[in-house]
Amino acid sequence: MADTNIQELLAKPRSELTEYQVALLEEHEFTSGPLSILQTAVRSHNQVLISIRNNRKLLARVKAFDRHCNMVLENVKEMWTETPRLADGKKGRVVNKDRFISKMWVDFLDSCSFLFVNCSNRGDLGF
Repeated sequence: MADTNIQELLAKPRSELTEYQVALLEEHEFTSGPLSILQTAVRSHNQVLISIRNNRKLLARVKAFDRHCNMVLENVKEMWTETPRLADGKKGRVVNKDRFISKMWVDFLDSCSFLFVNCSNRGDLGF
C-alpha cells in the first residue's frame, strides 16, 4: 500500500505535491535510495570512506548531510600520497601522508564517491 503511494508521488511533478507529500517522498529517498548509506552512517555513528579530488581520501564520521550530499564530518582523517623529487630531478619513493581534522564541511562537488565502513572491519582495509 505504501509503495503504491510512493510510486504515485514519484510519477507527479514536485510542483504539484503538497509539503506533506514532498516530506514523505524525501523520507522514502533517504531510507531506500543511495542516500540510505549516509543515513545509516549517521544513525550508527560508523565511518565513511570518501574519495575526493586529487586522489585524496577522507575517513570520517558523518554528522549531517542534505539531499545534495553536502556533508558535515567529524573526526576526519585525510589521506593522500606524494611523490617527492630527488636532487637529480627524478621521482622518488611514494610517501603516504595523512592529517587529522576535527570538523569539516564537504561540498558534494568536491567528492566523487563514498563507501560505508564498518568499524569492526576497518582493519581489513589497511586503516
